[in-house]
Amino acid sequence: MWILWSLLGILLFSVFLCVLVAYVCFIRIFASPKRKRSKEDSIPSGKVYQSIRPRLEVWMKNARTLPHKRMSIRSFDGIELYGRYYEYQKHAPIEILFHGYRGNAIRDMSGGIDRCFRMGHNALVIEQRGSCESTCKVISFGINESRDCEAWVDFTVREIDPEAKIVLTGVSMGAATVMLCTARPLPRNVVAVLADCGYTSAREIIQKVMSDMRLPPRLLYPFVRLGARLFGHFDPDEDSPMEALKRSRLPVIFIHGDEDDFVPYSMSVKNYEACASQKRLVTIRGAGHGVAYPTDIQAYEAELADFLAPYLS
Repeated sequence: MWILWSLLGILLFSVFLCVLVAYVCFIRIFASPKRKRSKEDSIPSGKVYQSIRPRLEVWMKNARTLPHKRMSIRSFDGIELYGRYYEYQKHAPIEILFHGYRGNAIRDMSGGIDRCFRMGHNALVIEQRGSCESTCKVISFGINESRDCEAWVDFTVREIDPEAKIVLTGVSMGAATVMLCTARPLPRNVVAVLADCGYTSAREIIQKVMSDMRLPPRLLYPFVRLGARLFGHFDPDEDSPMEALKRSRLPVIFIHGDEDDFVPYSMSVKNYEACASQKRLVTIRGAGHGVAYPTDIQAYEAELADFLAPYLS
């Protein structure tokens, strides 16, 4: 009998240990605790931001002071989500912009607002779940965020302009968010997608970061997925940007810096090759992660304007 109890004890301890590791992985990767506003809005100190810091500071100041309207929707799972609508001109094309992982709408997308105005577009900048005033403390690497994207599209058509031509724009995880939408039955208003430095899948980017941290990705990823399912109530392997692009019905322009050391440039190459719809891959030389636009504004705008022209005319 004692052998049976010993085996049962070992089994229960093993289960407890697995759940504990999964919980730690969930907290480290998917949880988004509320941070101080000053910290959210601050520009990171990495070298990739050194040369463009003054430009980012100006863009962020403009994003806070430009006239805009606060927008809000309720998500499919009851989360209150917020955005800021900047109108350049009535009935102009509308870009819906999504920031990246544990990012910030003002800090990450202020350059996007400036670019939209320079290109004659209106901008709806989204505060993704777990960021700023949007509620929910779980980041799902684009899985639930892409459903939020669909809801924002419906809101834009219903409440802002039913005839507007819409471009879905995202940076990093925001790019994953909009790429996951490319195969979904969106309204005819959505005419194109801009995916800036997006990854191929949650699995690949998480395992890449684990490798960078000298952790065993193949060993730990099952616990990561278990943590997401147990505590976040979603499956990060449910879909991926690269798989969604194989079913894409929307034109997609991929933009990526060739010196990105967080999301490798090769991931945009894979996404581009997988994409079944009209597409273009633009390489911004010397750009790190998330800073392709400020690194080469002229090339970025020229390529984007040329790609979007047939769909916005």
